[in-house]
Amino acid sequence: MTLADRLRVALARERGGLELLTGDHSELDERAADTLTPAAVLVPVTDRAEPGVILTLRAASMRTHAGQIAFPGGRIDAGDRDAVAAALREAEEEIGLPAPLVQVAGAADRYRTVTGFDVTPVIGVVPPDLPLRPAEAEVAAVFEAPFAFLLDRANHVRAHTDWRGRRRDFWEIRWGDHRIWGATAAMIVNLARRLRWS
Repeated sequence: MTLADRLRVALARERGGLELLTGDHSELDERAADTLTPAAVLVPVTDRAEPGVILTLRAASMRTHAGQIAFPGGRIDAGDRDAVAAALREAEEEIGLPAPLVQVAGAADRYRTVTGFDVTPVIGVVPPDLPLRPAEAEVAAVFEAPFAFLLDRANHVRAHTDWRGRRRDFWEIRWGDHRIWGATAAMIVNLARRLRWS
């Protein structure tokens, strides 16, 4: 069974009693779904003996989530057929990842951010060592982190901060000098819970 096939099987599995994260903060439950902007990200998993995940460091000049680690992605535009098309388009625009090279395994569980996005993570398998070209206006750097490390629950840490006068809890994953936190870390936590990677 290929890596893409293994991911497809895991994503198609019924949730059952699986506890998944749905959003950054409890207040999101009070917001109407139509007030959130539909968005999609690509989770590019490299097809190698020890798979990795391609992540980006967002440029410091970005209006939202500046300087944070993220998957390539963004809002779903009117011209996008669906979340998959949006994720592939954004990945090509942001890091130069050609859409035809992505084997789409499927969509993972949606996640709502406090910044007003309803994000669909799209899981795709890509060839290793592609010559990626980050778009300077949006992406400061591109790097690959080991998939097994990201999925290991021992590396998923709960943290908190005070934001706008309230305590905010979030997930954090540290790999080397990289601090992956917030929505990106939460989507990884969800993926780890769904995949139960072995």
